[in-house]
Amino acid sequence: MLLAINVNNTNIKFGVVDGDRIVGEWRQHTSAMRTADEHAVWLMQLMQMEGIDPKSITDAIIGSVVPNANFNLRRLCSRYFNCEAMFLGDPGVVFGIKVKGAGAGADRICNSVGASILFPNTPVVVVDFGTATNFDVVDEEGSYCGGAIAPGINLSIEALVNATALLPRIVVEKPQQVIGTTTVACMHTGVFWGYVGLIEGIVNRIKKEFGRPMKVVSTGGLAPVFEGSIEVIEQTVPDITVRGLIEIYKRSKK
Repeated sequence: MLLAINVNNTNIKFGVVDGDRIVGEWRQHTSAMRTADEHAVWLMQLMQMEGIDPKSITDAIIGSVVPNANFNLRRLCSRYFNCEAMFLGDPGVVFGIKVKGAGAGADRICNSVGASILFPNTPVVVVDFGTATNFDVVDEEGSYCGGAIAPGINLSIEALVNATALLPRIVVEKPQQVIGTTTVACMHTGVFWGYVGLIEGIVNRIKKEFGRPMKVVSTGGLAPVFEGSIEVIEQTVPDITVRGLIEIYKRSKK
């Protein structure tokens, strides 16, 4: 079985894959200081709770945007799963798509590959709600065409709280009304509906510039919070990134 590891700035997502089926998924807060031993204690217990034998892992692939975390994850795979991890960006790793431009992170490439296999021959915008809010544009051929990066919603809340004396830290949730009557209610409506406007505005501009009909999907940890509230988003696909990571592993093995 395959261990797929997706390292983002906020969370590391671990997935165990049997063929085309994801049989286990877990999240861990990203920390470059966490050792391979600490990763192993946490991950192997969760695998055993799901009835997955750690000895069944034969291969691993890692997509990472946090270089300082890579050494301990590589060591986790070699020491505890007896395999050398494949890293996105290593020589011999095959994306199977064209990447237009430079500097695309592993998460954006995985989103593009995932979109190309889930929605073949269809232009797609993937809105990824993470530490940053990414807009990944994929054309009919599955090529990554670029996109946009905006500050993530939790990052914006932290900036607002840290730059003011009296505004409290809030949890993102959909407010019952737009006009807030308390400070906290005003923050909720500004943050939530402000991001709805940001998403709809950027997506509509992308679609206008692209010039052809496009499918718009969302992913990332906060995507479910906005489900049903953003008219331009047609579907939430929680595992599009890991699906892309798995496909890259298969293409590289071939």
